[in-house]
Amino acid sequence: MISEKMRPLVANNSVIRVMFEEGKRLASIYGAENVYDFSLGNPNVPAPKEVNEAIVETLMEEESTFVHGYMSNAGYEDVRATIADSLNQRFGTAFHQNNILMTVGAASGLNVILKTILNPGDQVIAFAPYFVEYGGYVRNYDGELVVVSPNTVDFQPNLEEFVEKINEKTKAVIINTPNNPTGVVYSDATLTRLGEILREKEKEFGTDIVLISDEPYRELAYDGVEVPYVTKYYANTVVCYSYSKSLSLPGERIGYLVIPDEMKDSAEVFTAATIANRVNGCVNAPSLMQRVIKRCIEKGASVNLEAYDRNRNRLYEGLRECGFTCIKPEGAFYLFVKSPVPDEKEFCATAQKYNLLLVPGSSFACPGYVRIAYCVSYEQIERSMPAFEKLAQEYKLK
Repeated sequence: MISEKMRPLVANNSVIRVMFEEGKRLASIYGAENVYDFSLGNPNVPAPKEVNEAIVETLMEEESTFVHGYMSNAGYEDVRATIADSLNQRFGTAFHQNNILMTVGAASGLNVILKTILNPGDQVIAFAPYFVEYGGYVRNYDGELVVVSPNTVDFQPNLEEFVEKINEKTKAVIINTPNNPTGVVYSDATLTRLGEILREKEKEFGTDIVLISDEPYRELAYDGVEVPYVTKYYANTVVCYSYSKSLSLPGERIGYLVIPDEMKDSAEVFTAATIANRVNGCVNAPSLMQRVIKRCIEKGASVNLEAYDRNRNRLYEGLRECGFTCIKPEGAFYLFVKSPVPDEKEFCATAQKYNLLLVPGSSFACPGYVRIAYCVSYEQIERSMPAFEKLAQEYKLK
């Protein structure tokens, strides 16, 4: 009964979700306190108090039929204007409400912009390691995902190979910074050179290439690291944003697209994206959460970054003491750890003997590494350390 297009997706169901389900199974056997599930990027830090306050205030102070009713497919005008003003204050941009399209999280935003711009056979480039769902999103619209191999020295994009892989069929490039799974923040130098390459290739091929910046982790950056705002580096940029991580609201599915005036045919692209938002079946982003986001921005709500930073430091130092190798993440809430054996899936299977659930790097097109999500309780990290030590001893890392 299922379509041929769905068959490979069913066969290659997300390893991350499979590991998450395995964690629940193991917890039922050994007890949740004895299972160390680092598989899913599901925030453990509670949403800021301002979120709950904004929900109550919205329901008490705004007309019910307005809060729960339809609005423009692009979202409430005042919400979009508030987001634009906030971005302008923070990043020195000049956005207005018709640059902001409210979406059902960043995932839906990516689908909206890909539906808007892709013709069958168009190519979309992604830099490994990348979020596994990008391939599915591109194939939804009969595009082809082209993968640039990872730079495992510092996990900045491999721009030398990028230059070689752009061609006349390239319609878009997806970047993700701070990055899932590495936690790396793409530098000013990287983005400057990326913009130069894209402009050179547009001129060479006489085509238009869209840079899509996937930014659900923008606010999760540590040690004073700046996350550059990508629209400043390249005119044909679209930003996909989500409040899933920045306000710990992954299940609420609320985010937005930024389609700047500087983008070629910006108004036409915005109109088409608004229609894509509707015909994809979303119709509009969740109405209550749009109202809540406006109030949260005005209240200056932000997630407790200190909790993630504490987790990051404890896990990073603990794993290094065990003998594991990884770079220290600058953002997001993941460690990308080098497997002590070439087959990281074998390593993940061994880790499960100690109730450690890790995600193989091949899920992100970067074999030989594993992702560890530290958006868990600090207590879980502490409890897991003896298990990591036993795992390290099995591979004689010390």
